[in-house]
Amino acid sequence: MTAYAVIKTGGKQYRVAENDLIVVEKLLGDAGDSVVFDDVLMRVNGGDVEVGAPLIANASVAGEIAEQRRADKIRIVKKKARTNDRKTMGHRQHETVVRITSLTGDASAKPKKQTKPKAAPETKQEAPAAQSAPKSSDAPAQSETPTIRFLDAPEGEADDLKKIGGVGPVIERKLNDLGIYHFHQIAEFSAEDVARVDDVLNFKGRIERENWQDQAAKLARGEDPNTDAAGED
Repeated sequence: MTAYAVIKTGGKQYRVAENDLIVVEKLLGDAGDSVVFDDVLMRVNGGDVEVGAPLIANASVAGEIAEQRRADKIRIVKKKARTNDRKTMGHRQHETVVRITSLTGDASAKPKKQTKPKAAPETKQEAPAAQSAPKSSDAPAQSETPTIRFLDAPEGEADDLKKIGGVGPVIERKLNDLGIYHFHQIAEFSAEDVARVDDVLNFKGRIERENWQDQAAKLARGEDPNTDAAGED
């Protein structure tokens, strides 16, 4: 009977024998580095069967990293209901190919992973003037105020921007901090305005993806933003 073991790594279980190549969740290390799997659930050697409860104490399986790679790309398509918005995303999972070198071992005596020697830390050499220069009290303090601001204060009573789908209290406060208080401001955004707000607030295309401008235009006219004009009688 072939000797083999059952190990657990990355939340999955693998049946392995010596010289097997297995693909597991990404492990730290480079090709040629040694790795040790301490979570051994079972070992079989001929007629001898050893089963853990759930793990075998002080047991380990040794291996060597053969390759670091990425899996085939998977594609995910998301479609927003009642709109023509469709988003496609791709993902390639990092994974490690390991060659099993030994099924028997003591976890307390596992081989050390080969690591690259750490480079000596570089010593910063700053100019004497820069080191001794005192901080001037007149120097302007670093401000967290965004680089753009549309209004210093709302024109009259501020609109409830939370009526726009996708805008909650936190985002409303961020928009107010930029001087955005009214539906008509968002409805009248130019392409440059959209790009600037998207960049400052790190929205990652949220304004266009959630059709904020169309919703804001309807709200500015006193209409329901969820009403589709094409579907009205």
